[in-house]
Amino acid sequence: MTLLIGIPACTRTLNGHMQHATPARYGTALMGAADALPVLIPPLGDVTLAMLDRLDGLLLSGSPSNVEPSRYGAEDETPDAHDAARDRTTLPLIREALRRDMPLLAICRGIQELNVALGGSLHQQVHLVPGRLDHRGGPGPHSRAFAPKHDVALSGELARLLGHERIRVNSVHGQAIDRLADGLVAEAVAPDGTVEAVRVPDARFAFGVQWHPEWDYASDTNSVTLFRAFGRACRAYAGGIRTAA
Repeated sequence: MTLLIGIPACTRTLNGHMQHATPARYGTALMGAADALPVLIPPLGDVTLAMLDRLDGLLLSGSPSNVEPSRYGAEDETPDAHDAARDRTTLPLIREALRRDMPLLAICRGIQELNVALGGSLHQQVHLVPGRLDHRGGPGPHSRAFAPKHDVALSGELARLLGHERIRVNSVHGQAIDRLADGLVAEAVAPDGTVEAVRVPDARFAFGVQWHPEWDYASDTNSVTLFRAFGRACRAYAGGIRTAA
C-alpha cells in the first residue's frame, strides 16, 4: 500500500504567472524516510478539504511567507510577507485533519499555522522581542543558513520518540509562537524560551517543530526518526480507514 501525504502549496509568481509550489526537499524526506508519496494540495481554500478523503496524512511545510496577523487579532508588522491563499487553505485543513485524527506533521510555518488554527498567536519578528535570539538563517548559502544553530530542550512524547532530552537543530525563522493555543502542549524550547515544538494531546500523531528536519534529513538520526514515526502513524491511519470502509 502506497501512502499519500498531502503538502499544502504556497503561491508564487514566476515570470508574471501565478504558481503553486513547495520546496522539493519535503517530498524527498517523505519518500526517503516515511516511505510515502507527496501530493501537492493547491492553495484554493475550503474546496481542498475533499482531498483529505484520499490522503493518509498531512505535512505542513515551511515558507518565506507569514500567517496574516488578522488571523490572530494582531496589527500587521510584516505587510509584504503574506500568503493569504495558503492561510485560507491550511487553517481549515488543519482543523479537519485533527477532527479525523489524521496524522499531521507541521514544520516551521506549519507549526505557526497549527498554533493559529487552534487559537494561538505569533511573534511576528521574534528577533525584536527583548531577550530573544535572532532565529533567522542569515546571509550566505543555504548550507550555512540551515546548519545546526542551537540546542533545544525536549520533553513529553517528543523526547520519548527521539530518545533525547536535548538535541541541536537548525534555525531559519523570523516568526515564532507567542501565546500557545489551548489545544497544544510545548515539547521543545530554545535557550531563549522560544517554543520549538508542540504536540496535540490525545491525537494519533500531531507534532509541530519550528526547525527543519527535512533539510539533509538522511544525515540526521533525529530527523529520520521523526519522519519514520510519521510514516508509521500514517500507515496505521490508512489501515484503519480501509478496514472501516
